[in-house]
Amino acid sequence: MSGARTGPSGFIHTLEESLIALILGAMTLLTFANVIARYVFNSNILWALEVTVFLFAWLVLLGASYAVKVHAHLGVDAVINMLPEGVRRTLGLIAAAACIIFSLLMLKGAYDYWAVFADLPPTFGRWFPTGLDLKARSQSFYEVQDVPMIGALRFLEDLINYGDSYEKLPKVVPYLVLPLSMLLLVIRFVQAAFQILRGQTDRLVASHEVEDELEAVRAQQGEHD
Repeated sequence: MSGARTGPSGFIHTLEESLIALILGAMTLLTFANVIARYVFNSNILWALEVTVFLFAWLVLLGASYAVKVHAHLGVDAVINMLPEGVRRTLGLIAAAACIIFSLLMLKGAYDYWAVFADLPPTFGRWFPTGLDLKARSQSFYEVQDVPMIGALRFLEDLINYGDSYEKLPKVVPYLVLPLSMLLLVIRFVQAAFQILRGQTDRLVASHEVEDELEAVRAQQGEHD
């Protein structure tokens, strides 16, 4: 059936949903607490704004890959719906391949940017990795502006900062979302491509109006069966 898909379920799906909800809740509570501190107690939480920015980045980047998995991205499929099923699947695979290539390029860039903060070598190559740059200058000592160091992360001082202590949170921690989210994006697009190959769907994204109609049709078929 056009645009048919299976709903995700299981521990990983629940974990992703819970993490995204936790991040959104933390942003809301932190912003509310800072407003109360400022207008009621004439003070402020110094690191609240920076933490909120980092949480928002995690929410958007992790949410992007999650939205690919649950087919929640917006899509316009007016033209696709007029094509035969075989053509729709072919175009869906072409779109999935393009997205996989794009996300792989993003993964390389994200890793190269994050690696120097983790005292790891970035890769050579403008488009695709052709080796490791072992002479790259480590930036593991770089810290964020306001967020204080967390005691549970002190092990990073010996692991990547050569025993020197951190006063603020090292940038390697919040920036971890860059390679992590891009890796998840690659995985989700690969999974979407396999769904198209198996005939579970014929496109990456179906418009929400079509999805609602399809759910209604499937429900009616279930009643008749």
